[in-house]
Amino acid sequence: MKNLIVKNVDETQGQTNAEHGNKFTVKTIIPEEEVSKCRVNFVEVDPGNYAYGYHYHEVNEEVFYVISGQGAVRTEDGEIMLKAGDVIAFPTGIKGAHIMRNPSDTEKLVYIYFGTAANPEIVHLLDIKKIMVSGTESTGIFDEFA
Repeated sequence: MKNLIVKNVDETQGQTNAEHGNKFTVKTIIPEEEVSKCRVNFVEVDPGNYAYGYHYHEVNEEVFYVISGQGAVRTEDGEIMLKAGDVIAFPTGIKGAHIMRNPSDTEKLVYIYFGTAANPEIVHLLDIKKIMVSGTESTGIFDEFA
């Protein structure tokens, strides 16, 4: 980390991501440009929606802590149901493949996302058969080769 960081999540502007009728909001609390080893985001997922696509990382590990609502996590081994207070950790590689969706019809899902911030990173986007390669200077999405 480059400097001491103090932020209030309620005072942090969120960025809404909307694609293919799906919507979720990310409040970046500890942005990648301010850290060298970790990052933190609050994620809010509306009922019936999901956050990000089904993916896994080759380099970075992730941990989610559910603050409120419920989550359904698709993994390589099946779906795992989460509730407020639950923590789930995703290792690198295919065993850490995941997507978090909100199965509720009425309640928003809110969770904290903690992750390592190593570069370069390769993320496998399994459902669309693409890979995302990111580094300190550039990012690109490419077709995944079998």
